[in-house]
Amino acid sequence: MSFRPSLTHRAPIALFLVVLGCKERVIEKHPSLEAARTTVLPTPAGDMRANPEPDDGQWIRPAKDYSSSRYSALDQITTSNVAGLKLVMTSSTGIFRGQEAAPIVVNNTMYVVTPFPNNLIAYDLTKPGFPIKWTFKPAPETAAQGVACCDVVNRGAVYVDGELVYNTLDNHTIAVDAQTGLKRWDTKMGDINLGETMTMAPLAVNHKVIVGNSGGEMGVRGWIAALDVASGAVVWKAYHTGPDADVLIGPGFKPFYSKDRGVDLGVKSWPGDLWKIGGATTWGWISYDPKLNLIYYGTANPGPWNPEQRPGDNKWTSTLFARNPDDGHAVWAYQMTPHDLHDYDGVNENILLDITVNGHPRQVLVHPDRNGYMYVLDRATGEVLSADPFATINSSTGMNVTTGELTTNPAKEPKVGKVVRNICPASPGAKDWQPSAFSPRTGLMYVPHNNLCMDVEATDANYIAGTPYVGMNVKMFAGQGGGGIFSAWDPVARKEVWRIDERFPAWSGALVTGGDVVFYGTMDGWFKAVDARTGKLLWRYQTTSGIIGQPVSFRAPDGKQYIAVLSGVGGWAGATVAGQLDTRDSSAALGFNNAMHELPKYSQPGGSLYVFALP
Repeated sequence: MSFRPSLTHRAPIALFLVVLGCKERVIEKHPSLEAARTTVLPTPAGDMRANPEPDDGQWIRPAKDYSSSRYSALDQITTSNVAGLKLVMTSSTGIFRGQEAAPIVVNNTMYVVTPFPNNLIAYDLTKPGFPIKWTFKPAPETAAQGVACCDVVNRGAVYVDGELVYNTLDNHTIAVDAQTGLKRWDTKMGDINLGETMTMAPLAVNHKVIVGNSGGEMGVRGWIAALDVASGAVVWKAYHTGPDADVLIGPGFKPFYSKDRGVDLGVKSWPGDLWKIGGATTWGWISYDPKLNLIYYGTANPGPWNPEQRPGDNKWTSTLFARNPDDGHAVWAYQMTPHDLHDYDGVNENILLDITVNGHPRQVLVHPDRNGYMYVLDRATGEVLSADPFATINSSTGMNVTTGELTTNPAKEPKVGKVVRNICPASPGAKDWQPSAFSPRTGLMYVPHNNLCMDVEATDANYIAGTPYVGMNVKMFAGQGGGGIFSAWDPVARKEVWRIDERFPAWSGALVTGGDVVFYGTMDGWFKAVDARTGKLLWRYQTTSGIIGQPVSFRAPDGKQYIAVLSGVGGWAGATVAGQLDTRDSSAALGFNNAMHELPKYSQPGGSLYVFALP
């Protein structure tokens, strides 16, 4: 690892990997807290987060708040004392696959969702050692593991109205009573026989739970849906390919750019009826603006990867959507990467900020995309205000904010029967699902991302329901300095402030606190704390496995601040270890194996919760 200031899913089992190689209205009012938990911290003056709220010391959703800031105002742990942080508790989940979930903390209980079989574990924070209170076991269908693209991961639960709601790999959305661990309702949302799975963390908005599907590499049709919190009944469902009626596009749909306007573009921008198996799933993050009453999220890649088989813009893949959460109707959409050439899913987080742009206050969302550009959009209209490279890019030559057009590099376009070399970023993007954090104290975003390039060769893909539908040979490799980067980005000045180079992709989420400490994990098992303003390494702890989880900060009944994270390597980046792949096979894990062949020297399978605090 080196530090320098700046001057200015996928593959659940080894077999599947090898086959692919030879993807002002706040709703939930949580119950009153015990006396030890009632203290709330005010929001900082000049807070740029949209609709900031005081911090009550809990962590009720993976992104912490609706702005997706992943910021904890707790400040007992500071840059001055974090070096004294100690491990106070560890607990095995019993599942040695990729642990991507964020622990949820509410009413003196911490909840953790495991990878398949998607157990929900409750820990009692009122007792020494935080013992397990109960474990809910949903028993999903075993066959779901065989159709999951990129490990059998789960990105976590959400707390709402006294229950924990989360998705299982076999396409069930389940609500569990937060006190008793008993199931309240269970709604089946998809079909594993079609290649559908569900790995994303839900978001609760206006007494609805918003969920989406995975499976873009299996020829599924992507969608997002809302379920009633009380009953689990489906309130609305919007597809991302097909006619406007299916996509919930109506008279209120007002895209900013002409390229995104028209009738039934979700059909017309595809050849024939390939939109029916075109991907555009929703397996990433959702943000919410209570004042505008809009949810924001991105859709994933088109299928197959071979672009020659799907001429056209392939709407609405790799697209940012703004929707009314009450009825699901789209308000605007912006397709970042039309006719995606390189698997640049648009599912990454959207951080909602109120900032000054060109001398004027603007309500924006900031989206670090897989295509390598840091997008800043007006979140009311979908206008792109800026799009700056935050990584090495040669797959495109620029983004025109006036027209909204991305200019791709024809020299890097995949072709059948031709090997195209040194495409940057690689298919996992300059940044994949791993979520950034934002500090209202520093005004900086903290971005875990990748430093990967690739060689590719397109091949013919044939669709068979429930089997891989890709059409691409891929070989990835690390860029200069290592395969990963953890950086600080100034969204107002539109530049990188500092960066840390990592040996492997920075595949964990980020957390920033009121003590100006940033936490993140590495795939070689280090959990790190760095100075939010300078990037200086302040503390680190070696866990038993690589870290791809999402760290959180909370206040326990004893009044102390704690930091929690799951350790357990896996996901697409960690498939080499979790799937026990042959490191000599450069094509395995859709080519990611080639970039990760040294990972087994530094990490092993794992699945444990770690909790830290000051003495």
